[in-house]
Amino acid sequence: MTDVLWIAVFAQMMMGAFDTIYHHEGTERLAWRASQRVELTLHGVRNLAYAVMFTALGWFEPRGLGAIALLALLAVELLVTFWDFVEEDRTRHLPATERVTHTLLTLNYGVILAMLVPWLVVLAGRPTDLAPVNHGLMSAFCAIAAVGVIVSGLRDLAAARRMARLAERDPASLALALPAQQSILVTGGTGFIGSRLVTALIAAGHEVTILTRDRAKALPLAAAGPVRFVTSLDEIASDAHIDAVVNLAGEPISDTPWTKAKRIRIVRSRLEATYAIARLVARLDRRPDVLVSGSAIGWYGLRGDQMLTEEDPGTPCFSRRICVSWERAARRTERHGVRTVYLRTGLVLDRSGGMLARLLAPFEFGLGGRFGDGKHWMSWIHRDDIVRLICHAITQDDLSGPINAVAPEPVTNQRFTGALAAALSRPAMIPVPAWPLRLALGGFAEELLLSGQRVIPDAAMRSGFIFDYPTLDAALAQIVGKPKQQAANRLAGVRYTAALT
Repeated sequence: MTDVLWIAVFAQMMMGAFDTIYHHEGTERLAWRASQRVELTLHGVRNLAYAVMFTALGWFEPRGLGAIALLALLAVELLVTFWDFVEEDRTRHLPATERVTHTLLTLNYGVILAMLVPWLVVLAGRPTDLAPVNHGLMSAFCAIAAVGVIVSGLRDLAAARRMARLAERDPASLALALPAQQSILVTGGTGFIGSRLVTALIAAGHEVTILTRDRAKALPLAAAGPVRFVTSLDEIASDAHIDAVVNLAGEPISDTPWTKAKRIRIVRSRLEATYAIARLVARLDRRPDVLVSGSAIGWYGLRGDQMLTEEDPGTPCFSRRICVSWERAARRTERHGVRTVYLRTGLVLDRSGGMLARLLAPFEFGLGGRFGDGKHWMSWIHRDDIVRLICHAITQDDLSGPINAVAPEPVTNQRFTGALAAALSRPAMIPVPAWPLRLALGGFAEELLLSGQRVIPDAAMRSGFIFDYPTLDAALAQIVGKPKQQAANRLAGVRYTAALT
């Protein structure tokens, strides 16, 4: 083993750790994507093979049959890696950083094999022996790497086994409230909520048009069925038939800190899309029956423990300023006789995106806990329920104005984090202090992480909407795949909603 080979091995360890932590656990969250069962299985098998190789190279000099076995393991690892490349390209769109990382890993691994294989071939010709060696610091790195890939490999294999419990419900069932063959325009159709809504509408046989700035990002939605993409509402003819418009377009609000430029993008993106809808409505020969336009419970400001319904006023903050401007822009469609609903959305829960998706990995590794003192309120809703609520709002002719898109059980942050930890069978013992969040994230942390609103879906329940996931335990059980708990919580949830209504 030469110094050059050890440098290449160390580089492979570091790049592999980065790929696993940043991509697989971080941005891609593979352990919670039901479509990646085969990929996770391949990762698990390969990582366990790496554990054997790191241990053998770091602490032993395999000779004879030991060297032959290691050569065979290298060949198996290559086959698994090639299979993994094919599986990744078949099942998901890799981000640019992951593609670059994989390219560097492949090139570096080629260098390792070019030096390692001849050395093992020489050792294979010697009498069988497993001679202990000590390469100092590199032996220690090999031991650490072996433990790391064992943990990662077992985690991936366990996650692959869990995939059968993470299958999503039939998307068509989310749009049962709608009449047959509606023509619906959706802005923000590639987003976290919008993509699930579009999938549900297509599956239920409706005609869907999506406004998107990125056709490549929208193409996976075409797999669900026929869909039309437009990059500007000007592409829609004045004689087009549109029954309803759902406006969800806007810069993500919780992905990065609120710099001045970010605040401008958040507000401008929402207003531009909503003004464009108003112009479209004004020139259509036959106007849509309804506009369901996005908003948020940030409209109410920071209200402490006060119970809030659609009738309550708001207090000033940046979140309220966004929502007031957004709703005011949507109000322009009312001048043309279009019934307008302002969907004041709370924290939307699902394993595929939003804040919960970012919490799953740390909580699953036992690193979760409350934010600050944990006493602030979190008003939440399951993603499938908000899709159903949007469809409900489209069909209810007497429903207009603000509607709180939240479940009937708001909870404190301490209760939320405790329920999430319990759903994952983990402790929640590592709180995140408020001061570093405020220092690092400023107003973003103050309004989204350390404060909240205690909001009740009064208008939704009075209109007859029934939540499939009215309790937090029921929602989390479905999201993390706890079948026995799902059934019990679903029954309790039906009784809960009946009691509230």
